[in-house]
Amino acid sequence: MTRSARPAWVAPYLARLGVDAPGAPTLDALRALHRAHVERLPYETLDIQMGVATSVDRREAVRRVLAGRGGYCVQLNTAFGALLSALGYQVTGHRAGIQGRGATAPSDAGFAPHLTLTTRLDGDAWLVDAGLGDGLYEPVRLAQGPVEHGPLRFTLLPSRVEPGGWRLEHDPRGSITAMDVRPAPAANDEFAAWHPYLATSPNSRLVRAVCVMRRDASGADVLMGCVLRRIDAAGRSTRELPTAAAWYEALADVFGLRLAEISPQRRETLWEKVRKAHEEWLSAAPKMPVDEQLTTM
Repeated sequence: MTRSARPAWVAPYLARLGVDAPGAPTLDALRALHRAHVERLPYETLDIQMGVATSVDRREAVRRVLAGRGGYCVQLNTAFGALLSALGYQVTGHRAGIQGRGATAPSDAGFAPHLTLTTRLDGDAWLVDAGLGDGLYEPVRLAQGPVEHGPLRFTLLPSRVEPGGWRLEHDPRGSITAMDVRPAPAANDEFAAWHPYLATSPNSRLVRAVCVMRRDASGADVLMGCVLRRIDAAGRSTRELPTAAAWYEALADVFGLRLAEISPQRRETLWEKVRKAHEEWLSAAPKMPVDEQLTTM
């Protein structure tokens, strides 16, 4: 695909990532795009918390990026997949089952809360995922073994619940235990069918608590409720954000979410909801250290 044939949204998308327009698909370019995506486009569920109607439509996912927002896994990887396809990469979407912290068994991809991507370059298949929040910093070649991205360590194994698929085990300090990837291609409408549940059901983790995450070369930042956590080479540190000012400052300074489009009234309503949920969560687990409580939200 020539530069002139690219959709008009590609240039502002690349500008949001802070990268120059790449040439033909290469592994170096893919790595640069992946790093920029997870650094600058945070995993975030703020619209879900505010009751704003969203979708996982490809055009809507790209529009969110151009508007300065992030999204949850399906939105982020839908947008990234669209960008990579427009740049000439061969991209395939896959359903993946997420094994949350505390879950005793892997989850197959029958229930589809996660979209992940693969692409092929120079005869190798690569796992591409910009929607894990505190997950991969770069693409991972689909080959069994350990993977180190800065201080976070992952392991890629054959999946025991998705025949022919792969299991990516997260660093023990991460937000999930693992994901199991179904090898068959998945269409976007498969995730559209699940989106209303994920975005509105009180049983959905995206609804139960606000979550914002971002990767960088030296670690990951995770905001759950009113607790901001940093994972890096020094270990894991946490601090509570007790006021609306501190909370919104962290969104802007740590995650790049200025939220200029949200009115003061809606900002106050969002903060009140987040703070109330946070206090209820703390009351439900008063004897657990904050570090441990984070994995139960």
